[in-house]
Amino acid sequence: MDRRIGKTREAIFEAFISLMAEKNFEQITVNEIAARANVSRGTIYLHYVDKYDLLDQCIETQMEQLCESCLSGRESAHFASGGPLLRTAEYLERHAWVFTTLLNNKGVPAFRTRLHAILLQGLSEQIDMSGLNHGMNKEMLIQFLASAVVGVMEWWITHSMPYPAKEMIEDILTLMERNQMAPRPLDIVQ
Repeated sequence: MDRRIGKTREAIFEAFISLMAEKNFEQITVNEIAARANVSRGTIYLHYVDKYDLLDQCIETQMEQLCESCLSGRESAHFASGGPLLRTAEYLERHAWVFTTLLNNKGVPAFRTRLHAILLQGLSEQIDMSGLNHGMNKEMLIQFLASAVVGVMEWWITHSMPYPAKEMIEDILTLMERNQMAPRPLDIVQ
């Protein structure tokens, strides 16, 4: 991508997120985004169909960057090992402003839905259905786990990250271990 296009998109994205921090998504206009980004309204329409497309692309870009950062080839993408979950929380912590805005804006349930879908995908191949989980409905167990992890992360973000990412993930892994769903928290791969 041309560097100028990248800078324009970045300015639009930052303007959009800053407006979302101030008001509900539904109240934001393309004119406001353009003014805040210091570009013309036509420039926005060159890059995006409308503000909904801009929102979708912002969420998709953030999720792609999250996945690239957290599910790198440093070790297997085994969520229960703790490594990918810890890197996810640390990434969210480093980019708190964006994720807090996306989660707090009442017009943006798509972000939470997308994060939930990523966890569902990651957990679906990794759940141990032996032991206490034997005979359970695997799909229900995966939904339960993904919803629990996303719910805790959402709480953590919207409450200004009251404690460090590593501590939160250790607590999540402890809860999963108690339900025979993960190794001990000390097994977190850095």
